[in-house]
Amino acid sequence: MLAYDRFGPDIPDMPIILSVPHAGRLYDPALLAQARVRPEMLRRLEDRWSDLLVHPLIAAGFSVLVARAPRACIDLNRHEREIDPAMVTGVPHAIALQSSQKLRGGLGLLPRRIVGAPELWRGPIPWDEVQRRVEGLHRPYHAAVARLMTAARQVHGHAILIDLHSMPPLPPPGAGQRAPGLVLGDRFGRSASPRLLALAADVAAGHGVLAAQNHPYAGDHLIERHGRPERDMHAVQLEIDRALYLDAALDQPGPGLARTRVLVAGIVQALANELPRTGYAQAAE
Repeated sequence: MLAYDRFGPDIPDMPIILSVPHAGRLYDPALLAQARVRPEMLRRLEDRWSDLLVHPLIAAGFSVLVARAPRACIDLNRHEREIDPAMVTGVPHAIALQSSQKLRGGLGLLPRRIVGAPELWRGPIPWDEVQRRVEGLHRPYHAAVARLMTAARQVHGHAILIDLHSMPPLPPPGAGQRAPGLVLGDRFGRSASPRLLALAADVAAGHGVLAAQNHPYAGDHLIERHGRPERDMHAVQLEIDRALYLDAALDQPGPGLARTRVLVAGIVQALANELPRTGYAQAAE
């Protein structure tokens, strides 16, 4: 299986690179045979139809990566050693696995459980299979992101990765308050210039969508790995409420898809025109 579909030129025409890592819907029969649960349960791990949100941007010539493999197979937004040791067999003694809060919640590199399914798989996964997924899916995706980011910076002076995700509807923060329809993450300022999040939030407000910043989603491995503001390489995560673009069951594209595409395109175009080099470059001088 190819790791991703890539759209746009090898040398980006704009400083923006778009990543959609949780949209994969190609379930290998061997993966389904290993599952304890029905396919629809595995599909709950997807950022359902989030790739549809970038179709107008693909048509406009932006450089876009869309994962092909489902998150149930491998999570591209986790470190390649972020693995529950109880899920694998034959781990070499020299390999040090990593833990995290997401891993302990069942959502590591190899998702183990979700609400309603305490165990997704029939048994542990051989280390050779883990390495096959890492080498065939995880590493190629990140290598492609890195190549596009480097090419964009060389041509435009800076690069901005927009890592696109979707989320279940959030509860209102308090009585009489609106729930955010968008969460912007930059690892609490570590992966991007703060100007980028502020600009994206302003664009969202102009579309009638309330944006939160870094809570409850601050971004994960993709923007942590590829965001280097001090090197003029910025990375921002967008978490979009699925209710904005899916139907009432949050399963199929809904009547809000066109409006949400306009929202995403507006944020992307605004960031493409922004020069985010601020205190980072000055501090390095």
